[in-house]
Amino acid sequence: MNNDIIGSIAVIGGGIAGVQSSLDLANSGYKVYLIESKPSIGGVMAQLDKTFPTLDCSACILSPKLVEASRHPNITLMTYSEVIKKSGTSGNFTLTIKKKTRYVNVDKCVGCGDCIPKCPKKVPDEFEEKLINRKAIYFQFPQTVPKIVTIDGDNCLMIQKGKCGNCSKLCQRDAIDYNLKDTYEDINVGAIIVATGFNAFNPSILESYHFENPDVITALQYERYTNASGPFGGHVQTSKGVLPKKIAFIQCIGSRNPSIKKEYCSSVCCTYAVKQSILTKDHFPDIDITIFNIDLRTFGKGFEEFALRAKNEYGVRFIKTRPSGVDIDNNGSLKINYEDSGKIVSEIFDLIVLSVGLETPKSTIELSKILNIELDKFGFIKTKIDSPTETSVKGIFTAGVAEGPKDIPDTVAQASGAASKAGSLLSEKRNTLVTKVEKISENEIGNDVRIGVVVCKCGTNIGSVVDVKDVAEYASKLPNVVVARDEMYSCADDTQQRIKSMIKDYKLNRFVVAACTPRTHEPLFQQTCQEAGMNPWLFEFANIREHCSWIHHDEPEKATFKAKDLVRQAVAKVKHYVPLYSKEIPLLHNAIVLGGGIAGLNVAYEIAKNGYKVDLIEKSDVLGGLLNGLDEYSELLNDIIQKVSENKNITIHYNSQLENVSGAVGNFKGEIVSENNTINIDFAIIVIATGANELIPKNLFNYGLQENVITLNEFKKRLNENRINENTVVFIQCVGSRNNERQYCSRVCCTSSIQNAIKLKTINKNANIYILYRDIRTYGKHEDDFTKARELGVHFLRYDENKPPVVEGSLIKIDDISINENITLNADLIVLSAATVSNEDNKKIAPMMKVPLNSTGFFMEVHPKLRPVDFGTDGVFVCGLSQSPKLIEEAISQAEGAASRACTILSKEKLQSPAEISSVNQEICVGCGACKDVCPYNSITLSEVQINKNGLTYKTLKSSINPAACKGCGCCAMSCPTGAIDQSRFNNIEILSQIKNVFSYKEGIN
Repeated sequence: MNNDIIGSIAVIGGGIAGVQSSLDLANSGYKVYLIESKPSIGGVMAQLDKTFPTLDCSACILSPKLVEASRHPNITLMTYSEVIKKSGTSGNFTLTIKKKTRYVNVDKCVGCGDCIPKCPKKVPDEFEEKLINRKAIYFQFPQTVPKIVTIDGDNCLMIQKGKCGNCSKLCQRDAIDYNLKDTYEDINVGAIIVATGFNAFNPSILESYHFENPDVITALQYERYTNASGPFGGHVQTSKGVLPKKIAFIQCIGSRNPSIKKEYCSSVCCTYAVKQSILTKDHFPDIDITIFNIDLRTFGKGFEEFALRAKNEYGVRFIKTRPSGVDIDNNGSLKINYEDSGKIVSEIFDLIVLSVGLETPKSTIELSKILNIELDKFGFIKTKIDSPTETSVKGIFTAGVAEGPKDIPDTVAQASGAASKAGSLLSEKRNTLVTKVEKISENEIGNDVRIGVVVCKCGTNIGSVVDVKDVAEYASKLPNVVVARDEMYSCADDTQQRIKSMIKDYKLNRFVVAACTPRTHEPLFQQTCQEAGMNPWLFEFANIREHCSWIHHDEPEKATFKAKDLVRQAVAKVKHYVPLYSKEIPLLHNAIVLGGGIAGLNVAYEIAKNGYKVDLIEKSDVLGGLLNGLDEYSELLNDIIQKVSENKNITIHYNSQLENVSGAVGNFKGEIVSENNTINIDFAIIVIATGANELIPKNLFNYGLQENVITLNEFKKRLNENRINENTVVFIQCVGSRNNERQYCSRVCCTSSIQNAIKLKTINKNANIYILYRDIRTYGKHEDDFTKARELGVHFLRYDENKPPVVEGSLIKIDDISINENITLNADLIVLSAATVSNEDNKKIAPMMKVPLNSTGFFMEVHPKLRPVDFGTDGVFVCGLSQSPKLIEEAISQAEGAASRACTILSKEKLQSPAEISSVNQEICVGCGACKDVCPYNSITLSEVQINKNGLTYKTLKSSINPAACKGCGCCAMSCPTGAIDQSRFNNIEILSQIKNVFSYKEGIN
């Protein structure tokens, strides 16, 4: 063991990337310093209203992560802090941290906010995008973590002029100290992760768009318009305070613009404009919305379907043009002149939203100098295609938009990937600096049932439909309810603290939260109860978002009435709850990786580098998947194959498949089956990386009927073998994608076609190359490829989805909608950019591993935003093309992310079983096996036992339940003919109490 290596990591940046990296590392046995320059962690995601394409409340899915990070014993939050110096090398860095003073004693401040109202000084609120003012003493946002006020020293009258002092007079904790100074601290870490995020482009320099006009706003400002906790309470309005009748979104503001040195595509703008349009139409269906775009780049999983919803269900107009500016009429009206079908059109709008791009903050540029890491020509942190999280300095990694424009799922996956890289670097020091938490003793329950209730407004998600105050008042009068309150965001850190205080102050022994979904939030509230000394299973969740406000959004009175019903039922049920406890389960410390393509190879290597054994199962006789035979990736592929082959922790199984899997996380069993051999194997986790295939485009554009029509992959191989002799080559995009059969975008086709067109043009300068497309989707830094192709003379012709090109022998007829002309091309070679389609093996693997597929056969992760590589089945992960189409660097990044998620399990000494599982009363069980037959998780076994009863000894069958595999679904309890199985939290007395309280009358329950 190298004693110079330090088992801690500094994560710089407290947005979703930094938080995810920190949690993965802290859960894998490392000490983490999470450093954020602003007063709170949360980053830009905290400013968002909803997230695409699921329209989850951003605060709702983010807040539990922030609270978890703030509570984690192995994460030290260093907010309002910045790195000013670095020394040392990989494995042993020293960072000097400047901890900016808040002029507040952080140990005394309890976040009550009493100091804020009397502050006389108002300044533009940065969090609200300067739409309104904040005070000089403030919280960054309502759910700020940590919940500590900050004094803006540059604007505080007391600090600047020695006058005022109101906040100090009002603070009952004596936490205000105007004499506090910045402090400095050195921390010693083995690795560094840079996750400093982005700034939204400031459109002021683009004078033609008149950003100075109050009705021309940025997309981030519009997020605050629609947000319930924003300056207008979620009500969209013009500067005159009235509802706009027409809104225009203009794309590519600060992106795809070489004149201002923003040549790249910001990747997220098209889809967030679609999201904002749908949200607006949901609340205000009569508003007319238009999205002006050069190319609609909805390339992610579910994004194309999302855009189709906007167009077909909501009537959003999409016009393919980027207006050169906004004109202001003499009467103050906002006018946009644009070209449509060859004609110049002028149109008046009430509100114009500039879809601004993402750019590197100046602070990141300064940080890169301190850390001595390289930036690319766009100003983002420089990485390589085969190592998308590694910077130019060993031991320093990166994730999120700091590395390049990307959306939240890609950011989260890359953040986990960076954590895996940092963890593997320091694997020999795992668990050397962690803090072990002592178990909190539980309060006595007693015989007197005392229930607390919190009803959540959840911004507009619930509060715009359900009368939350009325529901809370109703709850306060229910039997056994001691206290009931309403809260804006019940999942926020400050509310969690108030819940703990409620439990202690009122001596509560049961708790109910009426809010959104227990699927994402129940563990958060259970932890809060536990920290207050209450058994976490004495908690009940009433879902009044999905079950009330969302489904009955047009009937607020009925939604409120139903919310009261759900709260009453929850109270009736929870009063019968008894404490439940988990069991410690031993676990194995090895992994299986299913698939030997680029994703599978990388995830296997990363897990092995973290110190764990891996069995890599490949169904063919070669590794590499779709990259085999492609010269441009041969070096990358050969390098990772060599690393995997030489790693002693990895065993490769060729021509093999995994079959007959049983068991649960930490203790799976299965068979590795090859042609001549079957190996029984026990394993802790599995990563599915089975890849995807290129569609064989039968009956499309005469493929299979003409020798001069080939697919893109076939073209690549011919090009690599120098067998392209044809002079006129035509690429046709979206072949088998973005149609009725496959609505999704295959994501890689545009970039791959353009890169291969460039390669051909480089080989043969005289080649005539045409790319026929609907939208060019060279997102992110690959916009550079699009620019280069045009400079080399590659021709781009746009066709309409309803009128695709027609292939007749060597002739291709196309209506070019960009110039409104019918064109006929004489092609020597026609290349079809065929869809990426899911692997047929997925249909066999999914039921075996108890994981879902989406409608197009790709594996469906548990949450598309914040858990993009996890499944609902614990211990099973996914990455690469098996999850959805993606580029090589994205597949590698996601593979590294899956490795990190796997290590959060493999690094544990023992697992904790779920507490809410079924149990068998052996006295009543007759061994019929009905429960075993219906169990969807294979957690029930029948075993022969010896019974001694009434002087008789005999053998019989009895059921037993594996606590690690059981999910508490209740199928077994339902099927048992003798009532021998009891399902925790759903036993008869609990369920009957809930059922009888569906009705508003009292009845004794036997």
